Amino acid sequence: MTTTTPQPVSVAYTAEGDSANLIAPGATLQRVSDQFSFTEGPAVDKDGTVYFTDQPNNKIWRYGTDGTLSLFMDNAGRSNGMYFDAAGNLISCADANNELWSISPDKKVTVLMSGYNGKRLNGPNDVWVDAKGNSYFTDPLYKRDYWTHSGPEVDGQNLFFLPKGKKEPVLIDGNYKRPNGIIGTPDGKTLYVADIGDSKTYKYQINGDGSLSNRQLFTNQGSDGMTLDEKGNVYLTGKGVMVYNPAGELILTIPVPEGWTGNICFAGKDRKTLFITASKSVYTLAMQVAGAR
Repeated sequence: MTTTTPQPVSVAYTAEGDSANLIAPGATLQRVSDQFSFTEGPAVDKDGTVYFTDQPNNKIWRYGTDGTLSLFMDNAGRSNGMYFDAAGNLISCADANNELWSISPDKKVTVLMSGYNGKRLNGPNDVWVDAKGNSYFTDPLYKRDYWTHSGPEVDGQNLFFLPKGKKEPVLIDGNYKRPNGIIGTPDGKTLYVADIGDSKTYKYQINGDGSLSNRQLFTNQGSDGMTLDEKGNVYLTGKGVMVYNPAGELILTIPVPEGWTGNICFAGKDRKTLFITASKSVYTLAMQVAGAR
């Protein structure tokens, strides 16, 4: 475990419209560390600690509210996108064998799902878990050099739903080119899903049985990962961080030096620290607005 000394990074924010009072006054982007190969999947626990993946190196890291950085798990199933369930388990898109894992606080792994209709999935990429323990996950195709199988077994690149306690996912929407980032609202009523292959992000109404309806185009931008703040603004990633208000209008752009941002979440005890995974580095940015919870 090491205590990090973040390094300030000078970037120029681009603000529009109702972006006021999002970033804390005088705050600058802080590089926490640049020791990674490709960071992804930041997930925040109930205490505000962030867990994130270094996917090519097969590791999950932990960034504490006290600024300490430590390795949480090695041989992490090539974890990619992650999210904490209500019980404190880390739900992970384990890309090594195209599975969905539940990782307990003491690192016990339970395989929640390993295929669809007897076929191997393309590669679960990002996941959101509702308050009931149901999981929604995207399954794009990004061929990995460590896979031993050849070619896709499931038709298309799809959005899936895994009810709590079930082993078989439900194909909930197949109308995507390459789905990727995903996030739901804390009240369990709305789901956002990005089609990074078609440069679009959609929103759905979540029904009482977990099914989705009323698919609507939210904005003409895709995303690698995403999060929400308490005002209902949607934070998309890719070439930096782009913040959209609930109406789907771009209100803030936060560039990162690497040029590519994989994923994002709100961290810290008050959830007012934006935590950004960006290729070889991870960054923080002090905010005035808190993450949705």
